[in-house]
Amino acid sequence: MFLLTFGAGYLVFFIPKVNNSYFKFALVFTGAYLFSVTIIHILPEIFSQGENVAYISLYVLAGFFIQVILEYFSEGVEHGHLHHAQDNHSHGQNKWLGLLIALLIHAFLEGTLLAHPDTVHSHDNSNSIFFGILMHKMPAAFALMSVLICHLTTKWKTVLILVIFSIASPAGLGLSYILHDAEVFSDKAFLILFAVVSGNFLHISTTIFFESSPDHSFNFKKLFISLLGALIAVMAEFSF
Repeated sequence: MFLLTFGAGYLVFFIPKVNNSYFKFALVFTGAYLFSVTIIHILPEIFSQGENVAYISLYVLAGFFIQVILEYFSEGVEHGHLHHAQDNHSHGQNKWLGLLIALLIHAFLEGTLLAHPDTVHSHDNSNSIFFGILMHKMPAAFALMSVLICHLTTKWKTVLILVIFSIASPAGLGLSYILHDAEVFSDKAFLILFAVVSGNFLHISTTIFFESSPDHSFNFKKLFISLLGALIAVMAEFSF
């Protein structure tokens, strides 16, 4: 996860102006995959282990709106908003710092999801969820770097920030296991945390769909790629 996230972000130095149409189609595929995994795997698993379904649902809803707040600072980078140096964006001089903090919080929480309820007990990670998070983080890393190179003139600073971002999700996964093994967090606390993260995923994946067709026009390519992403998510879920 670290290497592929870092590599995707570093590509911005070689592809400073990416084709937006191709990038959007890649995001649609990622959004469809992430949404499908959330619906067919994460939510059923969380609800099946919670004694009070309505209680858990509140945390899923809270996670949805927490992501809305995070996106106020990140400006949608986590679902692929690209920025280019020649674009006249109204970023404040230090606004990239708030963006980075918001993305780090989001990436850290994503990592905790890899220790979702069944893995807390069995320590057997779900490949379908891992692939979904990975496909989501790679364009996010590229978009983050597209913002940073607009604000930071020193390359080593942007690379250092990319390293920090790339390690956030693995750190979330590692800390989750440590806290559970040390019995600092109860299973109930983990269920709440995973419910919040699943709400984050619901917001990100649905936002990708809405933003890919701002005029709500029918697009066969978008439909095909969405169905392909959902199909692959189903195959990954029931094959691995």
